[in-house]
Amino acid sequence: MFSTFEIVKDLCERQGISLNTLEDKLQLGKNSLYGLKRNQPSADRLQQIADYFNVSTDYLLGRTDNPNIAKDDTIAGYTSDDLRKMAENAKTFDGKPLTEEDIDAIQNIIEIYLRGR
Repeated sequence: MFSTFEIVKDLCERQGISLNTLEDKLQLGKNSLYGLKRNQPSADRLQQIADYFNVSTDYLLGRTDNPNIAKDDTIAGYTSDDLRKMAENAKTFDGKPLTEEDIDAIQNIIEIYLRGR
């Protein structure tokens, strides 16, 4: 399991920036990110870093390997558009095309299933 510091450092490397550059962009104190080696950041700081990299706070805390899990706009890593496409691709038993109501109902069922996992 990786520490929050290691995860933030890796995200910086992938973006081609240094930790000092991230501190500047987030208007943090000099070398404040190095404090992550010893302490967990505050919830506000964690959210600020997650928003910058467009990842979930659970990812920064090492609770998941998927950076999208637990983000507000996703359900089990899927966006509403993804769920809609899944619903649109569903088949009916009678061969008739799906109505908008059918698609909405299927999308809701998929969402409920994924939230319950």
